[in-house]
Amino acid sequence: MKPSTFLACALALATPAAWALSVDAKALARYDGSYVVCEATFPEMRGHRDEAYLSLWRAKADAANRAQLADVRKGAAYRAERARLAQTSVKASAAAASSPIKQECQALWGEAQRTLNAGKR
Repeated sequence: MKPSTFLACALALATPAAWALSVDAKALARYDGSYVVCEATFPEMRGHRDEAYLSLWRAKADAANRAQLADVRKGAAYRAERARLAQTSVKASAAAASSPIKQECQALWGEAQRTLNAGKR
């Protein structure tokens, strides 16, 4: 086998592993908590939580990636982080400024729209 052929085969086999989406349960729980605020502020964001999250990682919102997110959400680490956030969010919500959150929501939604529109081309 030629070295160039071997290299091409090795790269082809290694590529899927390099592009696999790795989801951190705690980070996903924090994201989901913030996304609820965005949905309340911007109704057009409702129902697009997974697409917006995956757009941050430039990942396709396909069935496999959605299933991976669903599996992470079923896990103990995700549920523990959500419970921790629920306890602290009541205290923090009174002190939180709405302006930075609105800007973050707008930026997230803009990124999600760009990714979704790029996939339609």
